Amino acid sequence: MTIHHLAGKPVPKEMLIDVSALIDAYYTKHPDVSNAAERVSFGTSGHRGCSVKNSFNEDHILATTQAICLYRQAKDIKGPLFMGMDTHALSAPALKTALEVLAANNVDVMIQAGDGYTPTPVISHAILTHNRTHTSSVADGIVVTPSHNPPEDGGFKYNPPQGGPADTDITDWIAGKANELLASGNRFVRRMPYEKAIMASTVHEHDYIVPYVKDLANVIDMDAISSSGIKIAADSLGGSGFAFWEVIADIYRLDIDIINAVYDPTFSFMRIDRDGKIRMDCSSPYAMAGLIGLKDKYDIAFGNDPDFDRHGIVTKSAGLMNPNHYLCVAIYYLFSNRLGWRNDAAVGKTLVSSSMIDRIARYLDRRLSEVPVGFKWFVDGLIDGSYGFGGEESAGASFLRTDGTAWTTDKDGIIMDLLAAEITAATGMDPGIHYAELEDMFGSPVYERIDAAATPDQKAVLKNLSEEGMDLTTLAGEEITGTFTRAPGNDAPIGGLKVVAANGWFAARPSGTEDVYKIYAESFKGPEHLKQLQKEAQDIVNAAFTRAGV
Repeated sequence: MTIHHLAGKPVPKEMLIDVSALIDAYYTKHPDVSNAAERVSFGTSGHRGCSVKNSFNEDHILATTQAICLYRQAKDIKGPLFMGMDTHALSAPALKTALEVLAANNVDVMIQAGDGYTPTPVISHAILTHNRTHTSSVADGIVVTPSHNPPEDGGFKYNPPQGGPADTDITDWIAGKANELLASGNRFVRRMPYEKAIMASTVHEHDYIVPYVKDLANVIDMDAISSSGIKIAADSLGGSGFAFWEVIADIYRLDIDIINAVYDPTFSFMRIDRDGKIRMDCSSPYAMAGLIGLKDKYDIAFGNDPDFDRHGIVTKSAGLMNPNHYLCVAIYYLFSNRLGWRNDAAVGKTLVSSSMIDRIARYLDRRLSEVPVGFKWFVDGLIDGSYGFGGEESAGASFLRTDGTAWTTDKDGIIMDLLAAEITAATGMDPGIHYAELEDMFGSPVYERIDAAATPDQKAVLKNLSEEGMDLTTLAGEEITGTFTRAPGNDAPIGGLKVVAANGWFAARPSGTEDVYKIYAESFKGPEHLKQLQKEAQDIVNAAFTRAGV
């Protein structure tokens, strides 16, 4: 992809969104249910869209919230619903709409006191904390967020009682019911005016901040960070966790400079991302250019996306760490130091994460569980302690409490930030230095994701590939050791193909939104070998298209 000429630079005023126009469109525009792009559609992170494009409007939230109420009734979910929102412009209107429906359906709802913002992992933490002692009246949750998407987008996701992302059987049911309601003109949606809803006996203000912050001592060695006196920078990127850092610093006596702790739905303080868009992507060196420029002032620094489920770690030694590199450091450190975890607790990774993790797991004599893309695949293992850690190459991860019990079953950017501080404090070296040592031990992989054009028919073929009929023996000059269309960790379909050799691999998956497929590839032999892997990947996929006649 060509790098935009504004990448890494401050946002020009003419690029800022018109917040009033977005909110007006949310209330006044109505989706055409005959157009698939304007119906409710749950991806891996809930329903997302934009009000001016008729894909995230009040109609969608009315229907989706009513569908969630019907799902709760069908599953006899009687406990409270923990609801939070991030700082995108459309989040507050959507939360108000949802409250109107939840109150009319007599659902007990917990919202942050003072109309505050609540990170995704904090909702997961609240659900699990409640359900640990209320087995007969379990809780669930809603998070209003489009994650790191541009400022004009809105998002709405449901977390069932297991606390993490809902599986497709749940989201398909909710989306199907929501679209039925939309098609009826929302005639069957129960609703009351917001002024009445906010005063309803079933709507409760809740302190999400202090309980979560006080519990951090059970997942992170906060004493080690405090006693070390390291200087920390926390860049909130204007997201939902900005109020948490001050409380964390106060309770644990940490030396933290808090940056961009402001509510600005235009995100005017951001730097332009690689493609010329405003995107609060804490794993992008372009979006994070502001914090990277401050790296030498701090022992460790970090940033998060608007719902704080992703992390970006900035070190003196390496600048912004590649997400795969930090996953490796986190895994090596945690499984070497968390003595309260089960001896058989596995290392969980998505199949497109670095195979450096595989080498680390073998060295530590830990079971590796490789699953399809999507954090939902880690939920059950984190709940029962059979996974010590679950992480994605896209800078999202969570891990167990020090006693080996579940912390969250959704990605938690806050604990991944604080883990970087713990590593720095406990070892006297930042995570960038630790990764360099891991390269000395296990090799220096080169990793890249590229896109290749594909028609809808070709994407369908790739998504439903079978290993049968593939006569593959070598990959980039090495013997193939594995060919997968199902994940080895849980035998779930990966929606594509992965081919592995001793010093390299590739995975190919169709995009869910564009006419392309994604090729992830990694080589332990250098850039030229990586290019060979990428070329052969396209050849293998094209051969599958030819066999299928598309």
